[in-house]
Amino acid sequence: MGSNQNEIEQGKAAAVLSYLLVGIIWFFADEKMRKNRFVAFHVKQALVLLVISVAVSIVFAILGSILGLFFLMMGGFFFIFWIGRIINLLVFALALWGIISAAQGKEQELPVIGSFAKKFTL
Repeated sequence: MGSNQNEIEQGKAAAVLSYLLVGIIWFFADEKMRKNRFVAFHVKQALVLLVISVAVSIVFAILGSILGLFFLMMGGFFFIFWIGRIINLLVFALALWGIISAAQGKEQELPVIGSFAKKFTL
């Protein structure tokens, strides 16, 4: 994206916090942050991670409810439970990667979701 050093220094805190939701709120509430390309880069990735995490939680809650009794009788309920948890753990690992990247002042695309995040305009 090509943020300059001044943008990186001014937006580093908001970029780091974007992966913890606080930075996303800060981004939309503060006009100065909305104009910061470095923060926008990390907010886009954080929003994609947030959507994935919420979607996975909803899908696996529904699957657990619908298939729970069947799998409970078959002993496979924990299989569905653990798939959702593993996906959310991967989302958490990507968020940590994003936090570290933002703290270092880098605009590093996260694996898998980085290409999706680039397509969004804020």
